[in-house]
Amino acid sequence: MNKLALHWQILIGMGLGLVVGIALNLSGDTLTANLDPDGLIAGAVGFVVKLNSFIGQLFIRTLRFIAVPIVLFSLIAGVSNVRDLRKLSRVGGKTIGIYLTTTAIAITLGLVLVNLFQPGASVDEEVRNALGAEYAAEASAKIQRAQSPDVWQTVLNIVPENPFEALAEAKMLQVVFLALMIGILLTVIPTDKSAGVIRLADAMSDVFIAFVNFIMALAPYAVFALIADVISKLGFDVLVALLAYSMVVVAGLLTLILGVYPLVLRLFTRVGYRFFFRGIARALLLAFSSSSSSATLPVTLKVAQERLGISEEVASFVLPVGATINMDGTALYQGVAAVFIAQLYGMDLTLAQQLTIVLTATLASIGTAGVPGVGMIMLVIVLESVGIPLEGIAVILGVDRLLDMCRTCANVTGDCMVSCVVASTEGEIELPAAA
Repeated sequence: MNKLALHWQILIGMGLGLVVGIALNLSGDTLTANLDPDGLIAGAVGFVVKLNSFIGQLFIRTLRFIAVPIVLFSLIAGVSNVRDLRKLSRVGGKTIGIYLTTTAIAITLGLVLVNLFQPGASVDEEVRNALGAEYAAEASAKIQRAQSPDVWQTVLNIVPENPFEALAEAKMLQVVFLALMIGILLTVIPTDKSAGVIRLADAMSDVFIAFVNFIMALAPYAVFALIADVISKLGFDVLVALLAYSMVVVAGLLTLILGVYPLVLRLFTRVGYRFFFRGIARALLLAFSSSSSSATLPVTLKVAQERLGISEEVASFVLPVGATINMDGTALYQGVAAVFIAQLYGMDLTLAQQLTIVLTATLASIGTAGVPGVGMIMLVIVLESVGIPLEGIAVILGVDRLLDMCRTCANVTGDCMVSCVVASTEGEIELPAAA
């Protein structure tokens, strides 16, 4: 294993986790149905399931532990070394503009596919009612947690009332604002006073990058545990019942990742197709396993700088912002899910209603935490905007975690693509001749 590249080790861990997860799922069902559920074998299966969950969650917690400090210190160091506020505002404008544009494109792509293939027509009423009853309680909890977006409040929430609270609760957009302000203000005070703080930020950034290197050595084992845990809890009945819906979502995400993003790179950069995907492979595999853009952020920052050649000052600004406001994969999924649920209930959405879905999903994605399952809460807001029954959420909850893994890959790919575009237009990317 040690002779293989890290991304191949992670892929092997993912494959083995899939096999073990399926075996645990099948053995668990068999033991429950045919054997004493309190027997020795059943206990061993239960122990393995809990162990996988523990290892996976420990790995995710460690990544989240370093996400905030690595963003804080790397962004302070990057911004304070720029000493050109006009350049900083230019980079920020490009970043936010491209993120919002790709999010709208992603939602539109999802709406086109779901209207074209009509996956809601493939689920009969009996299956819909059975799935709805099984996940009704979980759906109700997510509905209660959702809040409709308010543009003014969303912008206001960028500024923390208490910077220490923002750091403690990992409110990433507020952390970015805090680091940005510190970095800017370090450029306007005398150098003899700012130099020590800038050196400290540089050193601490290097410390946490070293921490990432240590954690990634354990990634293949953690990915195995994460995948095994997820698959062991998914039932084949749910997957089969929602196969058409899942395939439309995945087809849209693959089109976005393999078609739309490379096209943008081709138009605005010299970054090649193979070079780009080979460079971000580790981040994508971790994104798929963790279902969290925020947890993947330390690795995304690392591959952007070391494998794509993006400068620290661009990567440390564009990627943390993207982990918060760029939810292309999630937005695409919401468009598909909303129309799918409408199809289940025999509703024909007008063009105006579908445009409302595009607008609402785009606004809902801004400031949303990049953590597992948040897309389902955002979906509540989208459904309410066009009057689709919220109870339909219970029907699709069974496959949400698996699709969450897929859409997180799209989110992270989009972050890396935008960072390449911004860095290329600013002359802040070093590409090898073969890129």
